[in-house]
Amino acid sequence: MAAVMPAPAQSRLLMSGNEAVARAVWEAGVRVAAAYPGTPSTEMLETLAGYPDLYTEWSVNEKVSLEVAFGASMAGSRAFCAMKHVGMNVASDALMTLTLTGVQGGLVIAVADDVGLSSSQNEQDSRFWGRFAHIPVLEPADSQDAHDMVLEGYRLSESFQVPVLLRLTTRICHVKALVTVGARQTHAASGFTRDAARWVMVPGNAARRIPLMYERERRLRELAETSPLNVLEPGEDKRFGFVTSGPAAMHVREAFPDAPVLRLGLSYPVPVERVRALALQVERLVVVEETEPLLELELRAAGIAVHGKDVLPSIGELSPQVLRPALARWSGEDGPASGAAAQAVFPRPPTLCVACPHLGVYYTLSQLRNIVVSGDIGCYTLGAGHPWHALDSTISMGASMGVALGLDKGRGETDRNKRIVAVIGDSTFLHMGMQGLLDITYNRGNVTVLLLDNRAVGMTGGQDNPASGRDIHGEPAPRVDFARLVEALGVKAERIRVVDPYELPTLFKALREETKIDEPSVIITDRPCVLIDAYQPRRPYRVEESACTGCGNCVEVGCPAIHVTRREKAVKPSGREVDLSFVRIDTPACTGCDLCVQTCAPDAIVHAEPLHAASVVRPG
Repeated sequence: MAAVMPAPAQSRLLMSGNEAVARAVWEAGVRVAAAYPGTPSTEMLETLAGYPDLYTEWSVNEKVSLEVAFGASMAGSRAFCAMKHVGMNVASDALMTLTLTGVQGGLVIAVADDVGLSSSQNEQDSRFWGRFAHIPVLEPADSQDAHDMVLEGYRLSESFQVPVLLRLTTRICHVKALVTVGARQTHAASGFTRDAARWVMVPGNAARRIPLMYERERRLRELAETSPLNVLEPGEDKRFGFVTSGPAAMHVREAFPDAPVLRLGLSYPVPVERVRALALQVERLVVVEETEPLLELELRAAGIAVHGKDVLPSIGELSPQVLRPALARWSGEDGPASGAAAQAVFPRPPTLCVACPHLGVYYTLSQLRNIVVSGDIGCYTLGAGHPWHALDSTISMGASMGVALGLDKGRGETDRNKRIVAVIGDSTFLHMGMQGLLDITYNRGNVTVLLLDNRAVGMTGGQDNPASGRDIHGEPAPRVDFARLVEALGVKAERIRVVDPYELPTLFKALREETKIDEPSVIITDRPCVLIDAYQPRRPYRVEESACTGCGNCVEVGCPAIHVTRREKAVKPSGREVDLSFVRIDTPACTGCDLCVQTCAPDAIVHAEPLHAASVVRPG
């Protein structure tokens, strides 16, 4: 990725929250930025990679990204790392010690919470980490806030020598607004100073740092009471007063424009006395927070009468369409309904792309019997859906390995003959799967691993990783050899197969044979994601309608370029009634992967006109 020329200072740019964060990180004079891609946080590092004068990297996981950023801070440079909410679970091992060491150069950690579960396996409130780690939490309400709070975060970080958590949500990350930007600051690295009592966290040294942590938190509490990041917006309607933060503050202002609102930009430590003063001015004080009642419980513990989750839901965004009817019901007033009834639309569940190399994998798994399949986090998680229904579990990044081993070791007589398969993608394997495979081989598990190498972090937009052979800038980088890697992790060479997932007979044979072997085995599928440059489309196909018998075999592949045009019922000579599905192929979307052809019983799928590059429509 070529460096871009940043817009000049005082420009007003239309930016998403992620873009605004990236711009402010650059303006703050940051020298090192690291992340692992994950929606809704991905674009922060993608955007930063285009700026000059700083180092950026995709790390193999969030823990490593935080450790890289912390190392830069130890060297006296300003540093940044970003992740989605579940990524902080991975990074927390490092975080919980950094709160004792503190930082040298400023360190801002951006964590993007997926409120409403747009693309995540859970809904998690990252504000907990501020309390748990005793570090300040900043919560922007829009893109301008996101930009400004990054700059303030570095000042706060260096003033208190503490990591600062910037908590965003999906709405802040992706919604665009006008942002006034500034120039890049000069921030020279102060250099690393040897101080084993601070940087070497053996128990004796760590114990002496704990009182310093609590003293720092006391000073931060004093700051919170006067911080300009915490703003009281006055209002004449005193029936309700609100304490809120982040995008919920914008929702409150839209829903109740005349009510007083205390908007917490520095949401932890909590400015308890400012809240107490507001409580004396209103009839009812309501805490509006997404998603957990953290602030509510702290204020009640301080003796302040507040309402919150007794009135408002604990899941999803607290939009005006949620706030107004909830408070109207609670106060016994006539209020608006919870929103107009949604217009019925044809369901469009998520699915894999046209010609996705995972299609053949899940088609094959769906044809096998007597297997249990543990899945993982990535676009291949969609294998749990229609028409394959090929996954039996999905928990967290890398969990397919450990879950598969547990299924093997925990099986009883009823499962004695079942075969255990784990499915994991290339980036996920490098993120957290290698340890799980090592555990399988070390403990002699009877598991067959399907390692789906599509040379990209597919679900978050095709970012590069150590398996793609390119770095964050698209420059050549060492590419992992998965066959050698899994052999090094203990899998016997004869139990490692590399197959083309477009060759269904080969894939089916490999799965049948390896699942019959009572020892660990790995099948590596080797085809690039259809959305990256490494993918080469082939001649597309069409359906010869006069030859189509409606067998529906091609539909079971799950390719979204195949459309059912009509369904009929028929009676076989045996008297059994069957469903027929007659199809067509959306030829402009087809990339000629050949999967449907291999399943077509009457050979009704034939090549369309010769391939012309200009006519190929990339899926997605």
